[in-house]
Amino acid sequence: MKNKTDFRGECRDATLRVSPLNDDVETKQVAQFWSFNGETRRGASLQRMALLILFFGISLNPLKAQKRQPAKLPAAKQLAVPVAAVVARAEAQYAAYLRRYPDSTQHPRSTEPDGRIIRTNSRNWTSGFFAGNLWYLARLSGQPQWPRRAAAFTETLDAEKNVTTTHDLGFILNNSYGQGYAVTKNPQYRAVLLQAAATLARRFNPKVGAIRSWDHHAEVWSYPVIVDNLLNLELLFAASRLSGDTTYAHIAKTHAATDLKYRFRPDFSTYHVLNFDPATGKLLTAVTHQGFADNSCWARGQAWAIYGYTMVYRETRDPRFLAAAQHAADYFLAQTAKIPDRIPYWDFNAPDIPKAPRDASAAAAAASGLLELSKYAPPKNTYYAAATAILASLSTPEYLAAAGTNNFFLLKHSTGNKPANSEIDVPLVYADYYFLEALWRYQNYAQLTLN
Repeated sequence: MKNKTDFRGECRDATLRVSPLNDDVETKQVAQFWSFNGETRRGASLQRMALLILFFGISLNPLKAQKRQPAKLPAAKQLAVPVAAVVARAEAQYAAYLRRYPDSTQHPRSTEPDGRIIRTNSRNWTSGFFAGNLWYLARLSGQPQWPRRAAAFTETLDAEKNVTTTHDLGFILNNSYGQGYAVTKNPQYRAVLLQAAATLARRFNPKVGAIRSWDHHAEVWSYPVIVDNLLNLELLFAASRLSGDTTYAHIAKTHAATDLKYRFRPDFSTYHVLNFDPATGKLLTAVTHQGFADNSCWARGQAWAIYGYTMVYRETRDPRFLAAAQHAADYFLAQTAKIPDRIPYWDFNAPDIPKAPRDASAAAAAASGLLELSKYAPPKNTYYAAATAILASLSTPEYLAAAGTNNFFLLKHSTGNKPANSEIDVPLVYADYYFLEALWRYQNYAQLTLN
């Protein structure tokens, strides 16, 4: 039977089926283990690989195979983004990085104002992205050296599976070990994911109905829940399928439902931080931390909402989350439509627009989320075209670094935390991650499963 490919890259048997989660169902579902049926095609050129279903996959979602062959997109749209050229650039950049910085215990994050590279240990919330970049490069290039290199940077993150002081175990371990497990089926990777999910679940407060985000600034926030945290829920959904224990998925869906009650303003822009009373579960304040003001829209936060609610809809089939993803996307696209190259400013309400810094990381995360959302939204939606336009801009010299420059990161012009005067107009490793993921989704769009 012909295989299909899901949004995280899994090559699945077309007979596999998974039912949506039900909040009222407490019985355990049958465990669904990730499967890979692809065939390695190591000798293909990049140009040829751009036309093939790539042999690597990741399997963190329960998408059902389509019963009909997806319609092929027009050739002009398929060629709008130069995937092969970008992959070649990524190979050159990352090979150069590894020659210069072979230590896999140090993970690239960004660049200092003086041009020096910033590398972190495994405890940093960004530590898992570079390993994820290498796993995506393995899939996009088909070259045998990249899985080995990805494994080296993945396995130095092992200690984080037991760390209870962060909500970012999804970013750290799902994007590294999760992708590695799909490619290698290494049982040790599976064990790390399950332990990480159990650790993350300990930060869940039933009274609030959400996982606590930061532990810092306790004098400011009693129980903060940030929009970024939606993406960490994917680790919990994956753990339920790996183990058959629906407790993790139930926590994830409960968190998402709580988040949805308060995340949006009336115009569907997003708050960054929701602050709850941990004893009563009451919302105390809705503010920002990395945006311009409490009533402004931080661009990457809006992108997190697009990506996160789309993923939660994929995992639950709850139409509330599809509607939320569309609202977040529509607001984002209305704002970026005002910008000729569609790459957002760091905050949509920044007072110094059009001189405000851009944020390529927000653009990349939004593009990846929009590609998936375009499969679930009603027909004739504009999300695919919008994602393509963003990717086309990110693939130009204005944003894509020349070989040997930019401290070997791919994308230029991201903004980390402008209010803190931190990482402004610099490369960010997670911008590269979502860029590569979006390129993979774009290249394999016609083969990606829908339901």
